[in-house]
Amino acid sequence: MQNFVLQNPTKIIFGTNTLKEIGPETAVFGRKILLVFGRKSIKQNGIYDQVLSSLNQAGVSVVEHGGVVSNPLLSHVRAGIAAAKKNQIEAVVAVGGGSVIDTAKAISAGALVEHDVWQFFKGKKSIRQTLPLTCILTIAAAGSEMNGGMVITNEETRQKFGVGNRILNPRVSILDPSLTFTVPADYTAYGAVDAIAHILEFYFTTQDPATPVQDRFMEGLVINIMESCNRVLQNPADYQGRADLMWSATLALNGWTAAGLGKVGFPMHMIEHSLSALYDIAHGAGLSIIMPAWMGYQAEKRPEKFIQFAQRVFGITGNNQQCALQGIERLKNWFASINSPTTLGQVGINESAIAEIADNALALAALWRLNDYNREIIMDILAACC
Repeated sequence: MQNFVLQNPTKIIFGTNTLKEIGPETAVFGRKILLVFGRKSIKQNGIYDQVLSSLNQAGVSVVEHGGVVSNPLLSHVRAGIAAAKKNQIEAVVAVGGGSVIDTAKAISAGALVEHDVWQFFKGKKSIRQTLPLTCILTIAAAGSEMNGGMVITNEETRQKFGVGNRILNPRVSILDPSLTFTVPADYTAYGAVDAIAHILEFYFTTQDPATPVQDRFMEGLVINIMESCNRVLQNPADYQGRADLMWSATLALNGWTAAGLGKVGFPMHMIEHSLSALYDIAHGAGLSIIMPAWMGYQAEKRPEKFIQFAQRVFGITGNNQQCALQGIERLKNWFASINSPTTLGQVGINESAIAEIADNALALAALWRLNDYNREIIMDILAACC
């Protein structure tokens, strides 16, 4: 285990009937807020009215900024920053999943600087302060409710970049599993895939051979995510299943899984970001395509961890390369069982697009210092997705 510093400042309020806390929790940070949300779902399921009621009762005035899409756009972030500056916003409230929360984070950072917010994502400027952010989570997936990361798509350059800074962490996040009852089956599945990918990026890229505590923790989370996802796909109103899935997805990327692992990377996300930047597919759908192919590539180089994964997560016996490959195949089959795509063809991307996707991915590989991934390697991984 490597030396580490673990600090997560986000306050979590978890459980039923907790949405009403958003007003008093937010009022601590400001009385004039920007409310960031998606398109129609929170108005259709009643969450929007409950949020406004709580904020109004707490004496908080609201400027609305709806319309966030599943791969959040830089232009929409810029519009939110302009609205925040114009209205002298004091705090930001996000109601939604990772896309909404990431948009709110970018606005909270961009509203306090004169330069363009995209400079943060290119690594040209550092984030030094943000507007306070509070959240109500409505989908289990990204973990953005308890971390300092954000991902935005620049539709002009067709680049999907992510950046992290601990001061981007929300101050308060409300996690009520019952608010996810109406999440459709496809996005429930994509959220579970995303959470698993977050865990496996750490699990498979650490160079430390002695991480037994973290290994067991991450393996347990993967098992819990698969089991709870299966439950809620059978019964969308299974509260305990939704609770297990929601908390597992939060734990997957809140700093605890990576603690003590030393240097890690996000190569699967690096490649997938190009899929969703170029073709606007759901992030989780892209990951279920990329993940088995990348795992197969990596297992050839370092099979030991993949053998352990197969044994502990899927109960596969054996201690050789075949065992590792069987574990990868079992995970791929599980993705298929929850109707998440496992090939590029299933999302309408043919083999002729591989070169363009690889070229697009190289910019993020350089930014994230994934120096082992050149154009040829990325193309080989993508070819295995066909």
